[in-house]
Amino acid sequence: MEHKRFFGHLTALFTIIIWGTTFISTKILLVDFTPIEILFFRFVLGLIALVIAYPRRLKLTDGKQELLFIGAGVTGVTLYYLLENIALTYTMASNVGVIVSISPFFTAILSHFFLKGEKLKINFLIGFIVAITGICLISFPDYSDVHLNPIGEILAILASFIWSIYSILTRKISMYGYNTIQTTRRTFFYGTVFMIPALFFSDFKFDLIRFFNPTYLGNILFLGLGACALCFVSWNLAVKQLGAIQTSVYIYMVPVVTIVTSFLILHENITWITILGTCLTLTGLVISESQHFLANRKKH
Repeated sequence: MEHKRFFGHLTALFTIIIWGTTFISTKILLVDFTPIEILFFRFVLGLIALVIAYPRRLKLTDGKQELLFIGAGVTGVTLYYLLENIALTYTMASNVGVIVSISPFFTAILSHFFLKGEKLKINFLIGFIVAITGICLISFPDYSDVHLNPIGEILAILASFIWSIYSILTRKISMYGYNTIQTTRRTFFYGTVFMIPALFFSDFKFDLIRFFNPTYLGNILFLGLGACALCFVSWNLAVKQLGAIQTSVYIYMVPVVTIVTSFLILHENITWITILGTCLTLTGLVISESQHFLANRKKH
């Protein structure tokens, strides 16, 4: 049991490291692609990859379970990414990054009421406050540059809440014991299907010639195969092993990974405020996880 939880922590950490670097690929693709185009192409590519990886059809034992997969697809794929992308058109990326990082708080609250065995602990709340303080320092090293837009902030909060619903749904789905690749593939299918109507209300172009550019091809492959197909599977595996609350706190690390990759790849400067924010964020993560760690130690 203990090695499974350790594997769960490793997969959650791996997922966050990949997700924290996706902004670089997205930034490169935004030169010739719209946000909705990037979103659609990456998830279609991810869906195809999962079908190839595990082509066996998922047979549900209960017809009502289909509603959970529809809900997971709509929340975790369609709504979350659309709301996040739209929010980015109204407010600063740093604002959205901070607000989206509060999703573990929403996840903890929903888990407390809708998932048995996952209760809200005081250490989680303390860790949340410490981590969010650190994330704010990372995102706003110079508070004179902070500009708020109510529409953007509201959309980002909605995206954060939507992701917490997705976390609850995937936790419930994981309890059925189905293959994780199959369940992720079904979620991708519904997410992509419900994304199609949005294409007609945006400047979407099905222009695949753009992918003859090796840079664009490489980055969309990274987003589709890595950040989507592989990482959604690994994230769902982590949720299956650790639960929705424990897995969600790893989201605190996304801004930290972003800062590190910005320094290593884009050669952006790291200030002492950023270092302090990183330390606080990691401390908040440790505090949030401490209750589960101590509980496991007592068992042994």
